[in-house]
Amino acid sequence: MRVSKVEQMETELRKLSQAELRQIRAWLDDFIEDELEFTPEFEQAIRRADRDMAAGKSGCVSPKARERGDSGLLREL
Repeated sequence: MRVSKVEQMETELRKLSQAELRQIRAWLDDFIEDELEFTPEFEQAIRRADRDMAAGKSGCVSPKARERGDSGLLREL
């Protein structure tokens, strides 16, 4: 039975010291961060949240509440 690359890597990683594992973790974190691509929608949401926070608005507003034009925190009974 053939062993996958991931299984081979797991076997090798188990042989490393804690310091070496931390180095691998840091490298993986950097690698994954560099590979992430932001969608236009995500970038828009970040810009909108920045504007809202600068205006003193809550950053925790659901899309439905945003469509209604309210904060989503309070509702009339």
